[in-house]
Amino acid sequence: MFPEPAPPKSGDARPKSGGTWLTLVELAAMVGGRAEGDLDKHIAGVTSLAQAGPSDLGLLVDSRYSRAAGETAAGAILVSSNLEDMLDPAQSRVVVEDPRKTLPTVLEYFFSDPLPRPGLHETAIIAEDVKLGTGVSVGPYVVIEDNVVMGEGTTLHAHVVVRSGARLGRDVTLHPHVVVYPHVRLGDRVVLHAGVRVGVDGFGYAHSEGNLARIPHVGACIIGDDVEIGANSCVDRGSIGHTELGAHVKLDNLVHIGHNVTVGPRTVMAAQVAIAGSTKVGADTMWGGQAGAMDHISVGDGARIAARTGLTEDVPAGSTMAGFPARPLTDFLKAQALLFRLDSLRRRVRVLERLRDSREEGAASTPIPSRAAVIAPPGS
Repeated sequence: MFPEPAPPKSGDARPKSGGTWLTLVELAAMVGGRAEGDLDKHIAGVTSLAQAGPSDLGLLVDSRYSRAAGETAAGAILVSSNLEDMLDPAQSRVVVEDPRKTLPTVLEYFFSDPLPRPGLHETAIIAEDVKLGTGVSVGPYVVIEDNVVMGEGTTLHAHVVVRSGARLGRDVTLHPHVVVYPHVRLGDRVVLHAGVRVGVDGFGYAHSEGNLARIPHVGACIIGDDVEIGANSCVDRGSIGHTELGAHVKLDNLVHIGHNVTVGPRTVMAAQVAIAGSTKVGADTMWGGQAGAMDHISVGDGARIAARTGLTEDVPAGSTMAGFPARPLTDFLKAQALLFRLDSLRRRVRVLERLRDSREEGAASTPIPSRAAVIAPPGS
């Protein structure tokens, strides 16, 4: 176990990063909540109820964890008003309407990464006609090709490559080994995690004289404001038109967006989702891991796509789909329920077939057993 951080002494200056702390009253004020218990208790971090120590803030957002809340060593608990009565009256707490909404504020305070210093590393290779905004940070071995424009406050970590003609907005963060292909446009506050590639040529070939000839991709790749893309994901450029991700789209690791795909604002895709070319994805859709969509289909606004679902045709707005080929969730669950009853049905059919055969051979008539008797497991 790591040692608990020492509480601050009177007159100590509060550090700006690492070892930060807040009193319970200050923490409640920061999230617009109500503090109860030891109001002067110092909180230095946030973790799970099971792992929390006397200087940590635990989190209770579900009644299923009420037992853990009673056993935790946390110095205080961030809890919703409707679950507050589950706590020991002596337990220090910060009470809010919805802990999930306030948690990002708390986490950003305690765990925010230190901002890199503005400036250009001596190993970076930067073309002469590049336009850099104020406060830009360019890390070791970064390559920025000609005619690139980069907004203020943008950060390029080590080994990033930004190719010719790309446009990056303000406060963009590119983590190590990101590659931005030519003429890509990134909006403000875009975050691309390690190994992301955006603007890659799509998968397009034509049969020609017994061979496969590559179809040139000359369209754009446009990434909207506040988009975040997880590690080793790939967004292709358009073949002729554009590939476009709307504002606030969030992609997990290992997601692939094909050429000419459009993804509506606030869409969320979990790991290994793949969208084939020219598919239109509406706003506010949610995709489970390893789901996919074939090319040239449309997915309506607010659709929910379960994990490992394969879409082969258009999906209406607001629907929830599951399975392969995809079907409405209720139909999928009914089919699964029937599938698990097949063994009982098989045994019943075999009994009925034996009865038929025995009658055909002139055996004495035997009453057909009840369904309950037929499906009872052998030896019962």
